[in-house]
Amino acid sequence: MESFLLPYGLPALFCLSFLAATVLPLGSEWFFIVLLLNGSALIPATLVATVGNFLGGLTTYLLGRWGSVFFQQKFLRISSDDLAKAQSLYNRFGVWSLLFSWMPIIGDPLCFLAGIFKTHPITFSILVITGKGLRYFLLGLLTLQTTLS
Repeated sequence: MESFLLPYGLPALFCLSFLAATVLPLGSEWFFIVLLLNGSALIPATLVATVGNFLGGLTTYLLGRWGSVFFQQKFLRISSDDLAKAQSLYNRFGVWSLLFSWMPIIGDPLCFLAGIFKTHPITFSILVITGKGLRYFLLGLLTLQTTLS
């Protein structure tokens, strides 16, 4: 997969980052690291990965906001009891939990729940961009630090 994507560089990173932030079971960190190890600059790679990952999370948020009943019942089969539990947890930890939208397993549901519970789009955007951007930047710094040592 690496040899297939590497020639496409940052556009491939954008697409992979976008898809990884939707409900598809993909990761983009590995390709981010591959690009850095192959000479891509940290800041452009971080920005591209962050924007792609944010837009993927925004897609999931919009599915929750505008398609919640349909997706909730038809695809995800979330019962009203499960939704009430999720709302209780979301209310308990608040919108600040969106800083962890980059985490595997919980990130996509956090974005979806933010849409269902009508989190303000600007609040959503600031928190998700911050969390996802810091993740890529710190991963990039760690990668470059390790290769320079």
